[in-house]
Amino acid sequence: MNERALRVLEFNKIKEMLKKYTCTQASKDIIDDLRPYNNIYEMEEHLEETKEALQLLSKKGSPPFDGIFDVRGTIKRAGKGFLLMPGQLLKIAAVIRCARKFKEYIKHKEEEESYKVIEDICEGIVPLKTIEDSIFMAIVSDEEISDKASTALYNIRRALKDKNASVRDKVNSFVRTYSQYLQENIYTIRGERYVLPVKSEHKGSVPGLVHDQSSSGATLFIEPMGLVNLNNEIRELMLKEKAEVQRILEELSKEIYDNIDLVENNSKIVWELDFIFTKAKFASELNCICPSVNENGIVDIVEGKHPLIDPNLAVPMNIYLGKDFTSLIITGPNTGGKTVTLKTVGLLHIMAMSGLMIPARENSTVSFFKEIFADIGDEQSIEQSLSTFSSHMTNIVDIMDKADESSLVLFDELGAGTDPTEGAALAVAILENLRKRKVKIVATTHYSELKAYALKSQGVENASVEFDVETLKPTYRLLIGIPGKSNAFEISKRLGLQSYIIEDAKNSISSDNLRFEDLIQNLQEKSIKAGEDARKSEMLKLQVSKIKSDYENKLKRLDSSREKLLIEAQKESKRVIKEAKEEADEILKNIRDLERMGYSSDARRKLEEERRKLKDRLENMEGKLENSKKDKGKVLHEIKLGEEVFLPTLNQKVIILSKPDNKGEVQVQAGIMKISVKAEELRQCDSKSNINKKSVKREAKLNFKSVSSSVDLRGMDSEEATYRTDKYLDEAYMAGLSEVTVIHGKGTGILRKAINDMLKNHPHVKSYNLGGYGEGGSGVTIVIIK
Repeated sequence: MNERALRVLEFNKIKEMLKKYTCTQASKDIIDDLRPYNNIYEMEEHLEETKEALQLLSKKGSPPFDGIFDVRGTIKRAGKGFLLMPGQLLKIAAVIRCARKFKEYIKHKEEEESYKVIEDICEGIVPLKTIEDSIFMAIVSDEEISDKASTALYNIRRALKDKNASVRDKVNSFVRTYSQYLQENIYTIRGERYVLPVKSEHKGSVPGLVHDQSSSGATLFIEPMGLVNLNNEIRELMLKEKAEVQRILEELSKEIYDNIDLVENNSKIVWELDFIFTKAKFASELNCICPSVNENGIVDIVEGKHPLIDPNLAVPMNIYLGKDFTSLIITGPNTGGKTVTLKTVGLLHIMAMSGLMIPARENSTVSFFKEIFADIGDEQSIEQSLSTFSSHMTNIVDIMDKADESSLVLFDELGAGTDPTEGAALAVAILENLRKRKVKIVATTHYSELKAYALKSQGVENASVEFDVETLKPTYRLLIGIPGKSNAFEISKRLGLQSYIIEDAKNSISSDNLRFEDLIQNLQEKSIKAGEDARKSEMLKLQVSKIKSDYENKLKRLDSSREKLLIEAQKESKRVIKEAKEEADEILKNIRDLERMGYSSDARRKLEEERRKLKDRLENMEGKLENSKKDKGKVLHEIKLGEEVFLPTLNQKVIILSKPDNKGEVQVQAGIMKISVKAEELRQCDSKSNINKKSVKREAKLNFKSVSSSVDLRGMDSEEATYRTDKYLDEAYMAGLSEVTVIHGKGTGILRKAINDMLKNHPHVKSYNLGGYGEGGSGVTIVIIK
């Protein structure tokens, strides 16, 4: 794609808007490199990934990008074998965790809709939970290594704690002993050694080593001789601690180095996923849709809006070409929206060709163009001595050289800036040449000659931007099939120009021109209505086709789920019956044991009789289970259309809609569903039978409400926070979230305790724990939902 079109159509502003939704600088760099793709297959795949990401946002809430960082520089250091600092290791672990959680995020049930493109991307993720756990267990924060990092470190720090306690006791004793020689009755630390602040005149009274002196020279910081050995031991332990921390960091850095290819691959996938979900968030914010795509030059944008105009102010635009005509000539008054129409068509195509969804209505269609050329705006150059006309012609010459059948060309005020007669003739010649090459063209003009050219040329269509004569303001609506009417006489009359002047002006215009203007006015309403009706019909046809396809897919999934549920139900029934028999035998065995201890033979006879009854009843149940399909009603010997019969597998009555086919299957109506079943499964309806006539209500609850992956309770009291968390967990459970974050803050810990007490017995909670590094620490609780 040529850079001029991208600049003129302001694609760079769209990329800046995209960057607001990213989580890392790495995805911003991907956006900087974003350009329209070179073939329709890439275009369709990247549009599909954006659509799937939008569906995931709607169904599962925010993706697990919490706490991730741009660690490209750190990974590069690790790949060269450098020692990584605690903060760097934590950031790498956060990215590894994000990659692993994403595989869980995209999981779905077999009968649910899949996310093929994103699943293929995530297929390359290799979970590195061992490394992830090692880092999070060993490192507490950017500056602190956990005591649990190793047994040696734990022992060193415990010994250090004990030594510090001993030296504090000892130094306090020295403070009391030498209090009369001290500036203050306290001890301090210099060079990581405990010292006393001794007055300089009494330095001989406190035997020890001088470590420092105050700026005034009045105080000497002396380490008493009795502390030297203890301080030496503490210093030795501190050196051991430092060495052990160094060893732990080296070990963790080596783990990253040994798996550097996997770490780098996982991180690249995370950046790509961040970019994909950035596109989805952008689409959600602007109410975008995924358009249909073709490479035949067919464009049909329904209620499209320019993405850089305030959605509340932008007027939806319908524009189409490529089927009945390949060139569209737009006329109308200045500030009427002609240039915005050109830019909207061009920018929406560049967005779609870059994998971005577009702000339009469903059933919109865009085409894949190898090139989009735009001659829009005034680019006169003082340095190059180019006038407005010259600068336009320089660009048009380049377009004429390069445009072909797979190009879209946008001309704004073609032929303007020179003599109107010559400019109009030149514009017609340019348009005709490109039309013969089958180039797709949208052009704006003020020349009446171009209106006439569009009327008499095949494959060229007039269009205009509507102007409201009553309010003397443009409506910004695009009317295809109607050339723009000047409305000069009506506007002048409303502005107060005398009638006799307007009449004189009309008399000076030929009758042919006046009839032409009247013809435009008469055709306008009819053409608009016919065009809208045809487009609505086409849209409805597409919607019906899509709905039909969706319901066929749902029916297939329903049939699959039904069979699976029936098989599982039968297995469960067998298991229950088996357990009941075993339990009954165990009870009777225990009773016989009791009988040996004193029951009479009469009691034994009665027990055996009850056992026999129980056994017969269980066997009868098992037999019914095995023959449920055969025993539920009489076999149907004749298939009659419209007859009401019973279908045991659904436990309800159905109506026969067709005769058996070559597979022995018939189509039946079950409630609102039409399904195919084997004819041998159908049974006669018996009014005296004990068939459960109560209809089985089947509901498919689809929760499209977007539920956040976290709830913020800070500032609430315990009662309010508990109520809010309970309500939020219900919503998260219904939305199908597997993991959520409850933000309660650190504070005094009262709110955290109240929330944790409630979570212990909550029916939706599988487990919970305090957040780790990068998740909020003790200020949040991570909840795993059943």
